[in-house]
Amino acid sequence: MATRRRRRRLKKRTLRQLQGWGAVAALAAVVWVAGHWSMVWPLLVAVLAAAVLGGVGWALLRAHRHAVGQDRAWRAQEEARARELSMAEVDALSWQGFEAYIAELCRRDGCKKVVVSGKSGDLGADVVGYMADGRKLVVQCKKYAPHRSVSSQDMQKFVGTARLEHGADVALFVTTCRTFTKAALGLALRQDIVALHRDLLGSWVKGAHLETLIPLNGSGGGTRRRPSA
Repeated sequence: MATRRRRRRLKKRTLRQLQGWGAVAALAAVVWVAGHWSMVWPLLVAVLAAAVLGGVGWALLRAHRHAVGQDRAWRAQEEARARELSMAEVDALSWQGFEAYIAELCRRDGCKKVVVSGKSGDLGADVVGYMADGRKLVVQCKKYAPHRSVSSQDMQKFVGTARLEHGADVALFVTTCRTFTKAALGLALRQDIVALHRDLLGSWVKGAHLETLIPLNGSGGGTRRRPSA
């Protein structure tokens, strides 16, 4: 007990000494600052100015980031709106015009020998051509209303003819409607079909290259081979 009391008294004494030395140091600092005020005040002004500038800079940085985020969101909305405007023009095409337009997109992206069937009984090959590296491209075009879905029956018909009947390396099913049914999309994935719904078609219309769309919603890439002569 006595040892503990001595330790407590020592701690108290040490604390009082530290407080005393602290007060002396503070007083000395005040006296020094008062005696050297002409040297100190520019430094204080500089520190204060740096703090103000730092705060202003941080506020401007946050405002810039916010503005950039808003700009990106706006641009994304505008691109989506522009895509829909382009799709509105596509929607106005006849089914024959839609097939011809898809053929033009293929030619734009470097496909060769692109032809349009333009008739019934084409066994799913509405557009046929060759990719730049020689792969045979077979396209099924379905001009449906945006709210419709491509059914598994539609996909089954294309799966059954794209490669067996037409020897497709790249089998592309493109539609103006927004979705494929779950069964249709699952079949496309299993059978290596490129399934392009309305949004992906919109990207193609706006300039996305066909090669960048091939890995989406079913790979459909086929085997690469040399371009035919």
